[in-house]
Amino acid sequence: MLGSIPGGRTFSIVKTIIVIKMSAPLVLYLLLTLFCMSVQAQGIQDHTRPTHPRDTFVNESQAQILSLALAEADTYQLQSWVRMAGQVDDSGHRLVATHCFSDADLVQVGQRVVAFLPDTKSSISQARVSRIDSVQSCIRIEAVLATAQHETGRFYVMEILAPRGHFLAVPKEAIIEEEGRSLVYVQSHESHYLPRPIHTGIKGELYTQVLSGLKQGERVVTLGSFFVHAEHSLGERSLNESSHAHHTH
Repeated sequence: MLGSIPGGRTFSIVKTIIVIKMSAPLVLYLLLTLFCMSVQAQGIQDHTRPTHPRDTFVNESQAQILSLALAEADTYQLQSWVRMAGQVDDSGHRLVATHCFSDADLVQVGQRVVAFLPDTKSSISQARVSRIDSVQSCIRIEAVLATAQHETGRFYVMEILAPRGHFLAVPKEAIIEEEGRSLVYVQSHESHYLPRPIHTGIKGELYTQVLSGLKQGERVVTLGSFFVHAEHSLGERSLNESSHAHHTH
């Protein structure tokens, strides 16, 4: 059949047949290459895709055993203890102390003082700050004891509860410190809790200020937070191990 076709056209048809015969395995090779690249890209995407934290479920019996408790992020008055060593002066009814730490500016005249012996808290005395003097980079504090004569020269631990102001805060037992970050577990719905990183500010005696990460009214785990964190960490570890096994196969 080719002999009846002019020479120029015969060469063109033969060339086309050769190209078609050569391109079939080439096309197959390209398709296989593209498939492998797609699979590899999907694997990379799986590893780089941002993951959302999985919530942790705590059933009713677990919650009862743990006495699981929740509290709302809300505006609370923060207070901090300022602690120092004081000594009874010659009058026998006044404590004198020198304080040189950064929280010295929290101490004010009129604040209540709790005083007790260093080796026991069984006997507590009440006092009130009556005078504050600046001594170089320190302050000298005098506090009048409320009870009768005390032994002259006796040393006491003095604790002054200083107000810090009102701030958005959560109970300090709700916060878990881990690897340089602060976490709380927020109730997403009944019996389900999600980890949430937060930034904290002033750390008071009962509450810690929340600078970001929580909104007023959100409920966080307080008592039992470490159990919820342990359950969440175990679940995440199992999920990661399962995912790793899937990818290796």
